[in-house]
Amino acid sequence: MHNVEIRQSRPDDLASIEKLYPAAFPEEDLLPLVRQLLAEEPGILSLVAEAGDAMAGHILFTLCAITGSDARAALLAPLGVAPELQRKGIGSALIREGLSRLERDGVTHVYVLGDPAYYGRSGFRTETGVAPPYPLPEEHRDAWQSLGLGSAPPPVHGKLQLPDVWMQPALWGP
Repeated sequence: MHNVEIRQSRPDDLASIEKLYPAAFPEEDLLPLVRQLLAEEPGILSLVAEAGDAMAGHILFTLCAITGSDARAALLAPLGVAPELQRKGIGSALIREGLSRLERDGVTHVYVLGDPAYYGRSGFRTETGVAPPYPLPEEHRDAWQSLGLGSAPPPVHGKLQLPDVWMQPALWGP
């Protein structure tokens, strides 16, 4: 993963981000979600990975709350890497940089709905105490994961509270 720079996204990155997600996820239309998060949500950490002049990857973290807890939390989603650059550590580097920035900002817990084998490499583990906004099918239960940052104890129970853009059941289904 040489010559890859990770930085905060800028408004002029949008065109490249809009090309990245359809290439990385041809079976999913993540662009409406990404556009809305970037345009309307103030509690967003948006990072890009650049390889030379090309967009190599992008990641978003949405700041959120947990019912019954004062823990500062974030949701990791989505994460996309250009198909020709996948399996080179770019996604993991974006996750590491995002987690580092979130921890510096006082976030103590990060949640993700994704492949346990992939996110497990970054330290995420199946989450059983804090529920996602919508129930998950049993076969996808292990995909709901969390990672604690720093030394704060994990919330024992609660439900993730997210901005309205995330409150669409289709975003949480199989």
